[in-house]
Amino acid sequence: MEERIVVTGMGTVNPLGLNVEETWKNAIEGVSGVGRITQFDPAELGVQIACEVKGFDPADFMDPKEARRRDRFEQLGSAAARQALKSAGLEVTEANAGRIGVVVSSAIGGLNSLEGAAIMTDHGQARRVSPFLIPMLMPNGCAGLISIENGLQGPSLSVASACASGLDGMGVAWMLLRSGAADVILAGAAESTICKVGVAAFDRVGALSRRNDDFSMTPQPFDKNRDGLVMGEGGAVLVLERDGHARARGADILAEFAGYSATADAFHITAPSEDGSGGARAILQALELAGANPEQVSYINAHGTATQLNDKSETQAIKKAFGEYAYKVPVSSTKSMTGHMMGATGALEAILCVKTIREGIVPPTIHYETPDPDCDLDYVPNQARDLDVTVVVSNAFGFGGHNAAMVMRRYD
Repeated sequence: MEERIVVTGMGTVNPLGLNVEETWKNAIEGVSGVGRITQFDPAELGVQIACEVKGFDPADFMDPKEARRRDRFEQLGSAAARQALKSAGLEVTEANAGRIGVVVSSAIGGLNSLEGAAIMTDHGQARRVSPFLIPMLMPNGCAGLISIENGLQGPSLSVASACASGLDGMGVAWMLLRSGAADVILAGAAESTICKVGVAAFDRVGALSRRNDDFSMTPQPFDKNRDGLVMGEGGAVLVLERDGHARARGADILAEFAGYSATADAFHITAPSEDGSGGARAILQALELAGANPEQVSYINAHGTATQLNDKSETQAIKKAFGEYAYKVPVSSTKSMTGHMMGATGALEAILCVKTIREGIVPPTIHYETPDPDCDLDYVPNQARDLDVTVVVSNAFGFGGHNAAMVMRRYD
């Protein structure tokens, strides 16, 4: 029998807060993270709103000189990792460093730094490009820096599978731990793509909400009047650990990471499969590996981006996987509050799933007003719900046809 994998620490900086507790408080209160973009002047763009991390000072988490050598996504991920390690009460020593790994992912990497360097080069200032540009923009840069600054010498990886990157990275960490390749892995993701080229590119795909003047009711996952996602940013890291190792050191075990699966739609580079079959297979396979059946699931944290195609497809996936029980299980999209943090969202949602299990409260889908006949499940509209939660499914889907599903379970 495979040894169980558990969660022993968590850390995050995101549009709802600069730590786990602040984030959780705002999530269950239904606070929106949407605002006008402040990181640059968005006046010339069709989209001028985003879910930014507010009040973040990298100097609170690292040496200011070191911070200047990092892209923002690396700063956010490093801050989350430091919190997670402290939360886990894990001391890194010469004896255990080789058994502690890092799988911290990013869908895109240092887009802010790449944009700035491209502008300098285009204006004849190529000699001003930072000598640290390559490690600032490479998607694995955050994982490498976390490994270096904490002396972690086990596996160090980054997964790039678009908006499924965070959840897929956690799944890779889960498999590495089950294989015995490590005893502990810091797993999560970081993303910061709120720059001119990032916003313009996602807008050109047709994915973004354009409610610039009145953004009080956007994004609207699963609502009939949804008009697209709102870009977010942030970092989220969980400490995953082999159960025996965690118990031997007297760790506070927060939840069990019980199952994971990934599938591909093989359908379209940006659009999800309309019938949701790929997502349904991922859910069912993750449940099978967790030794759970669909009727045991207490709550589903949906991918729920608020695009027309995604929400309809995900609803179909849930129906295929759960049958009639789909109408009985609460489903919510916390992206209605955090925005879509691209690759990092799946990791933050994993943290929210752990908190849901421990606190017995399901976060709401805010901004929900008008039911959509194609999206007819219980989306926990607008207010959090008290509920005894034992098993949670979390979904993450991404451009390229990537589908990922994770099962978290109350630890006994």
